[in-house]
Amino acid sequence: MTTMRRRDFLKTTGAIALSGALPRLARAVDNPSLYDLERFGNARILHLTDTHAQLRPVYFREPSVNIGIGEMLGRPPHLVEKAFLDRFGIPPDSAEAYAFTSIDFEKSAPRFGKLGGFSHLKTLIDRLRGDVGQGRSLLLDGGDLWQGTGLANAMLGADMVEAANLLGIEAMTGHWEFTYGEAALRANLERFKGEFLAQNVFLTEEAAFNDAKAFDPASGRVFKPATIKELGGYRVAVIGQAFPYVPIAHPKRFTPDWTFGIREEELQKLVNALRGNDKVDAVLLLSHNGMDIDLKLASRITGIDVILGGHTHDAVPQPIAVKNAGGVTLVTNAGSNGKFLGVLDLDIAKGKIGDLRYRLLPVYSELLKPDPAMEALIEKLHATHDREWNDQVGTADRLLYRRGNFSGSMDQLICDALRGGLDAEIALSPGFRWGTTALAGQALTMEDVLAETAITYAATYVQSMSGSQIKDVLEDVCDNLFNADPYHQQGGDMVRVGGLSYACTPAEGIGRRISELTLDSGRPLAPGKHYKVAGWASVGEPQGKPVWDVLADHLRAGKTSMPRGSGVTLKGLEGNPGIAGTG
Repeated sequence: MTTMRRRDFLKTTGAIALSGALPRLARAVDNPSLYDLERFGNARILHLTDTHAQLRPVYFREPSVNIGIGEMLGRPPHLVEKAFLDRFGIPPDSAEAYAFTSIDFEKSAPRFGKLGGFSHLKTLIDRLRGDVGQGRSLLLDGGDLWQGTGLANAMLGADMVEAANLLGIEAMTGHWEFTYGEAALRANLERFKGEFLAQNVFLTEEAAFNDAKAFDPASGRVFKPATIKELGGYRVAVIGQAFPYVPIAHPKRFTPDWTFGIREEELQKLVNALRGNDKVDAVLLLSHNGMDIDLKLASRITGIDVILGGHTHDAVPQPIAVKNAGGVTLVTNAGSNGKFLGVLDLDIAKGKIGDLRYRLLPVYSELLKPDPAMEALIEKLHATHDREWNDQVGTADRLLYRRGNFSGSMDQLICDALRGGLDAEIALSPGFRWGTTALAGQALTMEDVLAETAITYAATYVQSMSGSQIKDVLEDVCDNLFNADPYHQQGGDMVRVGGLSYACTPAEGIGRRISELTLDSGRPLAPGKHYKVAGWASVGEPQGKPVWDVLADHLRAGKTSMPRGSGVTLKGLEGNPGIAGTG
């Protein structure tokens, strides 16, 4: 795994050497050397993020399209495949290449197996905490812990609270957690043994006037903004930064009394107070901003040592050093689905971090013996639903994956199901980053279907839209994804389309990125003509049957579609290392 010292970041610009390729993984055998980390410093921070309720090991294909525009061109996290391997010095045809990229995924998946799983994470976390001794480690979660499976959706995240407590998570922030609504969120937090931190969530003026519940009624802060932990005799502050755009990306009805945002001014005041009045020795930001936002934030806020980032699911082996008026802040992002565990070892001195080492460890489930207590909890949690969700509804006729800026084969399948099941000419499906990967030939169960669709606003809809309205939707989402200012990137990847193809020029401005819209019939999309459009996850009130039933019915009927690309022609991106084969 990558090991870097703080003092090396500013002078190092080339690739960093990682360990050599792992041998073929021995199944169900503990390999102690892989996770045998050299002891360093006096405090260890362990960081998980975006597990999306995946209690069991998963396949998850990393993106082959993750485009950087403007200042982000050619910079992490916007590197894929060979460009990524070259940047971080990862050998091709290795276990690390399989974990961190999409290269040869179908060949490597059977060879190296699934990653993650809470029982395997529990074994690894306990070991890494035990290695440094009592009172010297801290386990943090960056959010999107409670959502992403049928079980979590049915239990409104309560299953993940039990698992988090057993895992030993001491502080977390949130994103999809808010989509269960305030009552369920607060009920879960009552049972959570750790702390929920969010410096950037405040009461609306009306809610404050009505004395709505808040951690600090005077300021209007809804949740505790930060916590201070003593590690190895030193004071470490952890600030929570929840996803800033919850009421924009999701129905506002889930959080009607709360406002979000990046809240730079409030954050800087908080950091100053922790450094001054509380005299902490280190400040960490536990963020769910997304990596591009974190990189900009790091350049504008002083006094934060390390940002432990999430939301964009980027697995970045080496922290990125960002200069600001006060010095340097290091920015990390720890992947998704339980595939990775960030390990930040700190050598803290009075009032500062003297040195540090960071590793992003892939969690190879076949090299870690499952923890018996966690395994028993997972089996207990699943027992209620296993019978109804384990029946096969279909078979993967190709590799089914989601992650990527524009589309994936799983998204294409969902669009096909929407068009067929709702008798629509065009389908729109949200650009969610979560969702597991299925190998070709794999039996698909209802649990697999729910792993792609389980949200609290999964109702499908059918509506009439003009060609110009459809183009406006695509332009709006595209600006959200490729806006040159990261603070205006407010959601996931590009909306997925079925029955329609188009050209996209990401480097253009708003209103000029989308062109050449063409129906499957070959006819151009007419601006003034109306089309029957099906979709799901509307921020409006629920309408039709849940999308998981539409997808399951499609699979049960044995319907397949011809393998095809994303339906998007990209322009102006020659040589962009965020696209496979062009770096």
